[in-house]
Amino acid sequence: MRLGFAVKVLGEGGLPSHDTRRWQSAPHLRHSIEAMHAVLGYLERHDIRMYRMTASLAPYATHPDLPAFHAQVDEALYELAGLGAHARALGIRLSTHPGQYVVLNSEHAAVQEAAIRDLELQAALFDALGLGPEAVAVIHVGGGGRDRPAGLDRWVAGWERLSERARARLVVENDDRTYALPDVMELHRRTGVPVVFDVLHHECCDRDGIPVRAALALALRTWPSGVRPKVHYSTPREPGSRAHADEIDPLAFAAFLDAAAGLEFDVMLEAKAKDLALLRLRERLATPPARGDRRGRAAA
Repeated sequence: MRLGFAVKVLGEGGLPSHDTRRWQSAPHLRHSIEAMHAVLGYLERHDIRMYRMTASLAPYATHPDLPAFHAQVDEALYELAGLGAHARALGIRLSTHPGQYVVLNSEHAAVQEAAIRDLELQAALFDALGLGPEAVAVIHVGGGGRDRPAGLDRWVAGWERLSERARARLVVENDDRTYALPDVMELHRRTGVPVVFDVLHHECCDRDGIPVRAALALALRTWPSGVRPKVHYSTPREPGSRAHADEIDPLAFAAFLDAAAGLEFDVMLEAKAKDLALLRLRERLATPPARGDRRGRAAA
């Protein structure tokens, strides 16, 4: 099992994940690629084999009013190939998670158009990196309010507008308020899209009372043969909270692994302390438990 974290590197004094300059300073994908090589070096030093890249690797590349930035992938094909080769040589699984403004099922045409542009960009980047099918872009279903069926219909309509290569990179995640596991399973039934199971979101939004192992097994079966599934795991900041804590509760994570025994998948940890949370969790799982403490499973 690979453990991963998202975007920001806090260890060793911190590392940039991409070119964050404003458009007036002419940021470019090439500078983001340089930053990513340094991130890969950090991952190698700490034996971390899974990482979520920022979805903003190519700054302003889909901005409708800044066409000068639209050709960055083509302009950096050589550098992207080198970065992908570096990741493959280290055995590091890469993914992205476009943000909350990427809403494929929006009722507003301009918002859906922007989502399609962003998802096409993620696919182009993964292809230029030369990454295999484990490299995916994770999104939520999006808006829906009280009319979830209509929201699902709009998502399918948006999915149908994507290119084949963008569909091949897209996976969908259950959320913590509206679209629970049965909803994203319905999207899988209608489109074949794989499902990323988010454990905390399931605890927050589980209208049907599906046990975690059963829910996990359903999601894992949506992935193509030969492609290792991934799941999201986080600890709530406080009981009943949807917010992520700084670190991962090792006892709860060990209990999750017990519930998932025999199932194969990778885990993206979502914690405010990022890589430091991953390293701390790994250390605590490997530490022999104190008397009366059930911790101590070297599972990661």
